Amino acid sequence: MKPFWLCFVPLFFAVDAIGVLPIFISLTEGIDINRRKNVLFQSMATASGVALVFLFIGPTLMRLIGISVSDFMIAGGILLLTIALTDLTRGSKLLRSVDREALGAVPIGVPLITGPAVLTTSIILVNSYGIFPTISAILINVFLAVIIFNFSIPISTFLGNAGTKTLSKIASLFLASIAVMLLRKGIIEIVKTYFDL
Repeated sequence: MKPFWLCFVPLFFAVDAIGVLPIFISLTEGIDINRRKNVLFQSMATASGVALVFLFIGPTLMRLIGISVSDFMIAGGILLLTIALTDLTRGSKLLRSVDREALGAVPIGVPLITGPAVLTTSIILVNSYGIFPTISAILINVFLAVIIFNFSIPISTFLGNAGTKTLSKIASLFLASIAVMLLRKGIIEIVKTYFDL
């Protein structure tokens, strides 16, 4: 059970469903209930599918081009730190123009639920804790994000704008901490390999 929770927590902060909530509300504003359900189902299917495909293809691709887990930890740590610092300093996640017909798939499914942070974290976790805990953690986090989006209006009303932003900042801070940990572990592993420790 411990490996699952060690995978679940970093992915929970990587998904940052509460932080994405205001964007989801603005994107789905004016959409009727049936269409909203379709958007949620489409987002869950897309986010899960992309994450799982990347999880199986990513490690093979890394081996083919000679990237070690330590290399990926350092690169992933830098990427996660950049994402976290951007969220912390900008105050909101940036979005390009969206296609209303494919709203559930892009941008909600990818990159809002399954974005660079989730993909990078999942590859590192599968190398540390195994495939099954990582897959379970991905699927449950995606499902939780969809549940949160389903109750977006009452949650947003309860938390308020300030509450939502505060929780998003806390999630970004935890993500930055995870990024620093990955950088530290990656550097230590490379030093050990280089000096044959």
